[in-house]
Amino acid sequence: MRLTRRAFGSKKMVSLFTLGTMRAIKSIDQMYMVVKEAYLTGINHIETAPSYGPAEVLIGNAIKKLDKKGLCPKEKWIITSKILPGITYREGKKQIKEMLRTLGTDKIDNLAIHGLNISDHLTWATEGEGAKLLNWSQKEGFVNQIGFSSHGSKLLIQHAIETKKFDFCSLHVHLLNQTNLPLAKLALKNGMGVMAISPADKGGHLHSPSKQLISDCWPIEPLELAYRFLIAQEITTLTVGASNSEDFNIPKKLINSFSPLTDLEQNCIKRLFSQSYFRLGKTFCGECRKCLPCPEEVPIPEILKLRNLYVGHGLKSFAQERYNLIGRAGHWWEEINAESCNNCGDCLPRCPNNLNIPELLADTHVKLLEKPKRRLWG
Repeated sequence: MRLTRRAFGSKKMVSLFTLGTMRAIKSIDQMYMVVKEAYLTGINHIETAPSYGPAEVLIGNAIKKLDKKGLCPKEKWIITSKILPGITYREGKKQIKEMLRTLGTDKIDNLAIHGLNISDHLTWATEGEGAKLLNWSQKEGFVNQIGFSSHGSKLLIQHAIETKKFDFCSLHVHLLNQTNLPLAKLALKNGMGVMAISPADKGGHLHSPSKQLISDCWPIEPLELAYRFLIAQEITTLTVGASNSEDFNIPKKLINSFSPLTDLEQNCIKRLFSQSYFRLGKTFCGECRKCLPCPEEVPIPEILKLRNLYVGHGLKSFAQERYNLIGRAGHWWEEINAESCNNCGDCLPRCPNNLNIPELLADTHVKLLEKPKRRLWG
């Protein structure tokens, strides 16, 4: 089977799916298994980071063993790794050299700023010591392309794209959260590669969908429908955060599925959202952001988005996980939860849907607050 690849920036072409390695760090055997399955699926692109614990060491070991068996993509493995923003030039050089050593390679295809989430990060990357470090990495031939991942604001991501200093970006763009889709299209228009961050997990725990979601997407599996939506939007590559061989079942089916959405897929998507609107009724938040700014800096649209997912799609575990990260993940997520709303009413006249925002915030807090869970990394 001839495998089609997509342009990821201006260098090597990548597979429609990318192996994300954050969930395969329990053992050498686990990493070997997922890298092998990625190869058998037709994947040629691996995404990792030093922040993923022993991931890079395990990847280097797995690739070496697979190479000896002749199990290697025709164009060789394309690797994207990441470096945290804000480090010094000296420390960054040390980290990049260590990255090369642990991966067992003399060059990294793609180096991303890991979490370009605030304006200081963008300044660091384009003007400060970060710019010096990134220029050095390419001048020395250690890195082919520079990009970024971001959990930041839409305005920040737009500014980063418009600097034209990056070859690719990794964004939260999903079927159930399309707010970053215009940014992804802007990046593509500017010749950048776009990687969708974890459509299975960060896209709404679609690896373990609610009965409600399964019913709304029938006869297509929710995760398959989410993948197909992103593919049809021409997102360059979608990460598969694999921990076992079953995680590759749908990617194996879709590895060459570059066609537009079928009538069935379009109808399933329409039903998915119409059912959600029906359940939410007059409490649906369209995330227009006209309610902002909030005097208490409550991120109203982000919080009500989680309520939309819970009430509209039955995604309780996902909505709870995200809500309970508020204030516990630094610049990676929001800092203030719904409890900070003091019912001042400033937002009420600005809402085009006449939502009782303080009441909905309080309802969200009651529905989603629970004991916080530990993040996988960082």
